[in-house]
Amino acid sequence: MAAPTGTQAHTDGGVLRYRPEQRAVQDRFDSRRIADRINERLARATIDDAARAFIAACDMCFLATADADGVPTCSYKGGDPGFVKVLDERTLALPSYDGNGMFLSIGNVLANPAVGLLFVDFAGGGRLRVQGRAAVEEGPLLRSWTGAQLALRVTVTAVFPNCNRYVHRLVPAERSPYVPRRGHQPPVPGWKRAAWAHDALPAADPARRGGS
Repeated sequence: MAAPTGTQAHTDGGVLRYRPEQRAVQDRFDSRRIADRINERLARATIDDAARAFIAACDMCFLATADADGVPTCSYKGGDPGFVKVLDERTLALPSYDGNGMFLSIGNVLANPAVGLLFVDFAGGGRLRVQGRAAVEEGPLLRSWTGAQLALRVTVTAVFPNCNRYVHRLVPAERSPYVPRRGHQPPVPGWKRAAWAHDALPAADPARRGGS
């Protein structure tokens, strides 16, 4: 699975807006020209067919968010291939499955909608970045995924590939049995059975009901 190359030229100067601090580092290392070239040639404001196919083949991504004070967090999101859905050329959506109950990413989005997503193909080495603004969904879109608690709808502002030279090549051993699937009851994760956690779980959690 190769990352989109984004070779079509743009005439609007690109969609990324470099801040003065970024420019200062670019100038220190004489990389302003290549930074501008990447912005002009590779960055897009929409999801094209190549990016759509890359996202559809991915079974994981990293989601970066920040709270109202700018304190960031980065979360791993995994599922079956295609769990991140491209709704149209400017919109994608992803599920929020059962996790540790902290809801750091969801809570951050409620306070600060700016998000960044990084898709990585560890087998082939491709990488794709998506930047946008997210909103929490509980309506009909949520029914697109089995077992999702909430969903995020992301309005895309920038899509661009990343250099893949530092991506370690990894061969997937197996897909996670914890991913919700139609007709499949995910097992209870071991940490939920631990003494420190069990009595603090939500009342409806399967681990408190003696789930498998």
